[in-house]
Amino acid sequence: MQSSSVIRSSVCPHDCPSTCALEVEVLDGHRIGAVHGAADNSYTAGVICTKVARYAERIHHPDRLMHPLLRTGTKGSNQFRRIAWDEALDRVAAAFTDLAAKHGRETIWPFYYAGTMGLVQRDGINRLRHVMRYSRQNLTICTSLPEAGWHAGIGQSRGVDPREMAVSDLIVVWGGNPVSTQVNVMTHITRARKERGAKLVVVDPYRSPTAAVADMHLAPRPGTDGAVACAVMHVAFRDGYADRTYMARYADCPDALAAHLQSRGPEWAAAITGLPVQRIEEFAALYGRTRRSYIRCGYGFARSRNGAANMHAVTCLPTVTGAWQYEGGGALWSNRGMYHIDKTLIEGLDARDTRIRELDMSRIGSVLTGDRTELVDGPPVHALLIQNQNPLTVCPDSNRVRRGFSRDDLFVCVHEQFMTETARWADVVLPATMFMEHDDLYQAGGHTHIQIGPKLIEPPGECRSNHEVLQALASRLGARHPGFEMTTMQIIDATLRASGWPDAETVLRERWIDAALPFDKAHFVTGFPRTGGKFAFAPDWAAMGDAEGKMPRLPDHMPTIDESGPDRPFRLMTSPARSYLNTSFTEMPSGRKREGRPTVMLHPDDAARLGIADGAKVVLGNARGEVVLHARVVEGMQPGVLVSESIWPSEAFDGGIGINALTSDDPGPPLGGAVFHDTAVWLRAAATELLMAAE
Repeated sequence: MQSSSVIRSSVCPHDCPSTCALEVEVLDGHRIGAVHGAADNSYTAGVICTKVARYAERIHHPDRLMHPLLRTGTKGSNQFRRIAWDEALDRVAAAFTDLAAKHGRETIWPFYYAGTMGLVQRDGINRLRHVMRYSRQNLTICTSLPEAGWHAGIGQSRGVDPREMAVSDLIVVWGGNPVSTQVNVMTHITRARKERGAKLVVVDPYRSPTAAVADMHLAPRPGTDGAVACAVMHVAFRDGYADRTYMARYADCPDALAAHLQSRGPEWAAAITGLPVQRIEEFAALYGRTRRSYIRCGYGFARSRNGAANMHAVTCLPTVTGAWQYEGGGALWSNRGMYHIDKTLIEGLDARDTRIRELDMSRIGSVLTGDRTELVDGPPVHALLIQNQNPLTVCPDSNRVRRGFSRDDLFVCVHEQFMTETARWADVVLPATMFMEHDDLYQAGGHTHIQIGPKLIEPPGECRSNHEVLQALASRLGARHPGFEMTTMQIIDATLRASGWPDAETVLRERWIDAALPFDKAHFVTGFPRTGGKFAFAPDWAAMGDAEGKMPRLPDHMPTIDESGPDRPFRLMTSPARSYLNTSFTEMPSGRKREGRPTVMLHPDDAARLGIADGAKVVLGNARGEVVLHARVVEGMQPGVLVSESIWPSEAFDGGIGINALTSDDPGPPLGGAVFHDTAVWLRAAATELLMAAE
């Protein structure tokens, strides 16, 4: 009997700014086949990453969690037995009720992040949190540092429509690798290169796949991007590329900036960044003389202790040259701030009490090991409900996180799709749906569309959506809120209406709503979205949380990074691997085959000095831990720089310790934020390699 298939519209939910519009082949109403990008979506333009194109491999994976599980062995032993949903939910509710009675409600910490970017399934956990008065969560792990830097000068998370890259004459990808992580950016860059002869410049400490196809690659030392930006602005003022008329109208203190930059030229920057003076001069001249210059800011260069200052310095560039005023000119980090979505119903904001403590998710290791500052002088956390996150692998200082999870007095419920490292340390594990198995609402950081991803197929086994689990727990815990009484699609429809957008039926029929701003607003012709309407070269960092005065008054290199030294001579970055997205997709055989094994890239000069051959086993370490990887000797970065593309599951490493054992949970100013690319380490050949060499 021949199977029938139909093409249905959907939306990629994963933690990527592209939020691709999809066309999914549904087979017999129960399985999916091919997945393609929607050709008629002007941003997706028919192109998606190979990870999502092969989604059938993930959604129909034989290792998916199918039933609720109860731990029977020691924590982390991966010993569980199957239980019924009612028993699982009853156990979780009883544990929460008992612990709240003993220690207060703040002892319970619902914990989540961006395993899905759908607004209902991702953020609905906050409705339970607020109604039950559980501890709040500071979402610092991804966006706090870049957003602080972007807001410092501009005032809101929005920028120039990314489709305008296609009419740019120069695109600068700064601190990002879209070939691997956001392929749609390359679609519009490629069009500009073919149709306009546009140039592509990549600023990244290593030769990423995007840097490999660029016309110019600048590889500064990690954490020195602010110095590069200052030198480019110095040249703009020196050589007449600065648009003083534009700055007089649209910026706060151009004369003070010009004076400040006089001592921050290419020679100064070269000493900090390790870049040749001539290379900085070439880039500065190219950027300065090109009106239609578009900077696509990534996240990577902001994941440092000086990350917010780096981002702010880069956003000053189009203000100095006036590039904002031209089509195809300006910059974009994220459009997440332009959608005015009213999330009261989704998150239970009408029940939120800001007097309840807020715990920093990036410092979960410190929280769970009893750091009194991180606990805000409240009770220890005795219970976690985790959705859309794998903190044991993803969060910094993972050895400390593991110590926290090993506490006998900590109850953990994990709602997951696969048996992740975090799930293995849980007391109760609940099986979760994937995006084609539930409804959800999406906005995009990397473009301008609002979309709905409807349920396409039934989930396998006993998998339930996040919303369904939260409804069931709310019922048992006595949490009352209208959102718990509604279906996901009802919440979507009500949220869209409350936010001033068309209703759910319309969005589903049209497939997406383009929320793009008119040119004058997108390019800040009518002023920047801040008091006075002017870009801030001199931000009020104190008002943004910089109580200690750490941030520089004007754009600068902020020397607060984890500098290398004699005992830790290398600077490590943990950049994203092409086949993985955080720890999502690491279970797919096709991705594992492509990535091979956990590796660390190092410069040939370092390899020769240390006697390390390509493929040799090496150990990286610092005060937080040690990690075993295999060496990849590569050009395209400076000596003293290491890059380990990740995030591999911990069990993929020799010794079972993953790369985030080395990263610090120090909060980056002014608002906190994870500093994943700001790590000093030592490197040596593994003992087995030394023995082989001796033989």
